[in-house]
Amino acid sequence: MKFRNFGKLALAGTMAFSLAACSSGGEGGSGAGADGEVSVFYYTYGDTYISSVRSNLDADLKDAGINYVDYDANNNQTTQTEQVQTAISKGSRCLVVNLVDTASNDAATNIIDQAQAADIPVIFFNRSVSEEVISTYDKAAFVGTDYEMAGKMQGDMIGDYLVENFDKADLNGDGEISYVMFKGQQGNAEADARTEYAVKNANEKLKAAGKKELKFYDASNSDKYLLDKDGAWSAAQGTDLMQTVLSQYNPSNDNMVELVIANNDDMALGAISALENEGYNKSDSEIVIPVFGVDATDAAIAKIKEGAMTGTIKQDAEGMAAALCRMVQNMTEGKDKFDGLDAENVIGTWRINIPYSTYTGE
Repeated sequence: MKFRNFGKLALAGTMAFSLAACSSGGEGGSGAGADGEVSVFYYTYGDTYISSVRSNLDADLKDAGINYVDYDANNNQTTQTEQVQTAISKGSRCLVVNLVDTASNDAATNIIDQAQAADIPVIFFNRSVSEEVISTYDKAAFVGTDYEMAGKMQGDMIGDYLVENFDKADLNGDGEISYVMFKGQQGNAEADARTEYAVKNANEKLKAAGKKELKFYDASNSDKYLLDKDGAWSAAQGTDLMQTVLSQYNPSNDNMVELVIANNDDMALGAISALENEGYNKSDSEIVIPVFGVDATDAAIAKIKEGAMTGTIKQDAEGMAAALCRMVQNMTEGKDKFDGLDAENVIGTWRINIPYSTYTGE
């Protein structure tokens, strides 16, 4: 199955809304700050999906002739807040912010207050900022996704797979599938929704087919997820966590985890590394554990094609970058912030969502 769009989410093409002037742009992401540049703040360069957004946005801003500078907060909110202060003092004309700390409204509110005091537009993206915060400033906006939809689509994909392959997935033949869930970050709206709906929607599919609901592998874990303690959604954490799981839950103990669900592809790929280290999920392996992620990164697509990973939900990095570039132009030229964007994806006066699609291989 190739990429499939769901619901009334699709934009014309890949955000193909009159973006001729907005395909990539600016002078490099590290050039000396000329007065009036656009400042783009990333929570970390180390996130694979965010790196894809960055490369596309750099190109789009450059093609649009927009001078820009990129900033790497390295997953530190204090660093990012200081970077925003520096950019404003240099005369930035627009702030584009991939926020580090989403656990409370404080960081976003602080940035909006600074932008408003300087009368500079601010566009948050990817990492959730609430309507309550955005709506305090008429020159603020958010570009994101319907994060509940990602979890629901992932859950539907998992449920469909298990209904079709239940006996194969049920390694110990006990009539239920034990799973592990890797959650990217505590207090993050996307992570919360993906964690909830991936399981909920999969269970709905299973129940409709007369199957038992998913069972979290560790009955003593009331959270029913394992957390990336650094909040970085990283492959390294996925590997470490999965290795710990496999040390106790394995075929020798007749309690092997039979399903891996991850909030993003990096953690999914980390889990696959741990599985492969133990001899699973290889082309010649007797046991292949279904693994599902979110992002449709190149590395994940490669693993799906190899058969080591089962499916993922595509976050459209190109579409997000295109929307950000268009909004930078709109908001620095005094136009409506959503001018030229698909109205079906605009929510009120504060945000636009970029659609998802599923990917389970060619």
